[in-house]
Amino acid sequence: MANRILVERTGPIKTIILTRPEKRNAMDTAMLDALYETFTEPPDPSDRLILLRAEGSTYCAGVDLKERLAIGITSNESPVERVFQAMENHPLPIVTVVEGAAIAGGCELALHCEFIIASEDARFGMSLAQVGLAPTWFLAKKLMEVAGPVRTREILLLGEPLPARWMHKHGLIARAAPKEDLEGEVDKIVNRLAANAPLSLRAMKAMIIRQLTFRDSVAHHDIDELVQAARKSNDSKEGMSARLEKRQPNFTGT
Repeated sequence: MANRILVERTGPIKTIILTRPEKRNAMDTAMLDALYETFTEPPDPSDRLILLRAEGSTYCAGVDLKERLAIGITSNESPVERVFQAMENHPLPIVTVVEGAAIAGGCELALHCEFIIASEDARFGMSLAQVGLAPTWFLAKKLMEVAGPVRTREILLLGEPLPARWMHKHGLIARAAPKEDLEGEVDKIVNRLAANAPLSLRAMKAMIIRQLTFRDSVAHHDIDELVQAARKSNDSKEGMSARLEKRQPNFTGT
């Protein structure tokens, strides 16, 4: 797995751990390929659920901006979108534990899990507008499904990180627990899922995802063009460079 993720099994629980803490678990090509391979692999017959965690003090800082700047935008496809689609299509429920910051692609990574259990001091944010990028139709659709239009505007257009308690209060995550109680909350959900009927869980997950795909049929070619214009703009290069250099970006609208 290119030393980007670790996969473990404990009884019926398959655990996937992001192992790039020195880079705030930013998703580079190697990590995305490893995650895609893992989520498209047929589950073992004994597996009942997936538990997604991260090493270090940051859950996931999104895509690796340094790599993105170096390789540029090589196609109209989002490099993270196929991973999140694989997560949605994976037959097992996915539980994720968020400690620290889940930003941009890291926030979407969490949102594509069935259950998010976060430490109360965790933060979630979609800072794309602050670096000159925009979410694809698929990624924005997930946020709309979870947050609704009012909260989606606040999350996307402002781009500021939001505390786990706010996310829980507005129904975006399953649990927000004090740090000392976090593992207890994880165990409650994981043990309940592991004890439930596996065929029922698979049917229910597939049913929910299918019922939420209606937005895919809405015409959105013009929206895709706007997103690609942002991704390939001078502003996106300036925004990513400014974020890496820890300075304010100078956006020009080009």
